[in-house]
Amino acid sequence: MKQFLVVQHTYSEFLGGIEKQFENRGIGFNYFRPFTGQALPASALQYDALWLLGGAYPLTDHQQYPWLGDELKLIAAFRRAGRPMVGFGAGGLLVAQAAGGSAHAEPAQRAYWTTARKTPAGRDDPVATAADGKKVLVLVNGRVDLPPDLEPILTDEAGEWIAVRSGELAYGMLFRPELKPGMLEDMIMEEDRPLPDNIGELLEESRAQWSESQHTADHVVAALVSALDLMRERRKMPVFTLNPVRDGE
Repeated sequence: MKQFLVVQHTYSEFLGGIEKQFENRGIGFNYFRPFTGQALPASALQYDALWLLGGAYPLTDHQQYPWLGDELKLIAAFRRAGRPMVGFGAGGLLVAQAAGGSAHAEPAQRAYWTTARKTPAGRDDPVATAADGKKVLVLVNGRVDLPPDLEPILTDEAGEWIAVRSGELAYGMLFRPELKPGMLEDMIMEEDRPLPDNIGELLEESRAQWSESQHTADHVVAALVSALDLMRERRKMPVFTLNPVRDGE
C-alpha cells in the first residue's frame, strides 16, 4: 500500500480537504507532529512521498521551530531516496529553503486571496496549468528568497512567487489547496496563535469561494499525482522483527 509521511506544524493545519482524495486513491498517510515533541523519522525508505504542511511562524523563528534542522535533514533524505515531496505554506517555504533559498522573518504575515499566474518556467508544468487563472488563498509567515537557479512556476497578481518546482520531484506552494473554512476557524481558536489582522475577511471569502476552491484543489491534487507519479508505490525497506532465542531452544 502506498504510504505518505505528513509533517504537521500546528493542530489546525492538516491535509484537510485533500485527505479524502488520498483515501479514494487507496493512499495511506501518517502524521508526524514535532510540535508535540514527537521525533521525525531519520529515513525516507518506509514512505512513498513527503508532505510538509503549514505553520504559524516564520522559518527563522527557531524558538517555535526547534526541530527545523531535523526537518531539513528529512527533506534531504527524501531527495536522496528519489521520493517526491510537496509543501504547503510553511512547507512550501521549506522546499524553497532546502533548494538553496534564504529565509527571512518579514513579512511576518502574508494572508490574501489572489489570482494565480503561470510563469514562463511553469508553461508546461501540470500544477501551474491546473492553478493558472484560479483564485487561490495565500497564507504563510515570513518569506524565502529563491536562489538564482530556481524560477517560480506561479506568481500572484503582484508578481511574487507562490509556487516553485525544485527538480522533478518537489513542489513548494504558498497557496493553500488543503484549507477548508473550518480549518481557518480552528486557527482563530488556537491558543496564542498569531493571526493576520484580516483573518475575519479571509474566513468570509473562504466560505464564499468554497465550491470553486474545491474544484481548484481537485485539479491541483490531480496535477500533483500526475507530475510526481504519486500512484506508483516506491520500493520500501523491509521491517524486521527480532525474535529473541531462549536458552535450550
